[in-house]
Amino acid sequence: MANVCGIDKTLRIVVGVVVLALTFVGPLTETLYPWGLIGLVPLVTGLMGWCPAYLIFGFKSCKT
Repeated sequence: MANVCGIDKTLRIVVGVVVLALTFVGPLTETLYPWGLIGLVPLVTGLMGWCPAYLIFGFKSCKT
């Protein structure tokens, strides 16, 4: 059951990819690495179309 759709899904994927890219490429890779892995959260939730936080709060970005 998807609860992440549309622009929300697209933004999550883009933000996740950008944060992960900045983690592995750049002058501060050693200091950004632990924080950059947080980029996995929006990336995975965007790709799956499901967010556990949305489930807890009863929110959906889908029109259905």
